[in-house]
Amino acid sequence: MKNEEKKENFMKKAFRDMKENAKAQHEVDKANFAAAKAESRANFEENRGKNTLKRAKENAKKSWDDAHMSPAERQAKTREQQAKQIEKANERN
Repeated sequence: MKNEEKKENFMKKAFRDMKENAKAQHEVDKANFAAAKAESRANFEENRGKNTLKRAKENAKKSWDDAHMSPAERQAKTREQQAKQIEKANERN
């Protein structure tokens, strides 16, 4: 009988903990969603009128070219970008 009470109490505690954790995670998710939404809106307002058809075509061509690179070309491009980032970081020091 005592063993059954322990088992029942354990299950109640486990489910209570899961419920509390789910509520806390929900609050975190809501806050993250609100922040992402605000950032997205700010970016949209900042770029309003700047995204022209010409710019959209340039970006589409760039992504098309990036998608059709060979692995060696992609690696070389990545290394080049990393070198530029290191250079910028060193300039800030």
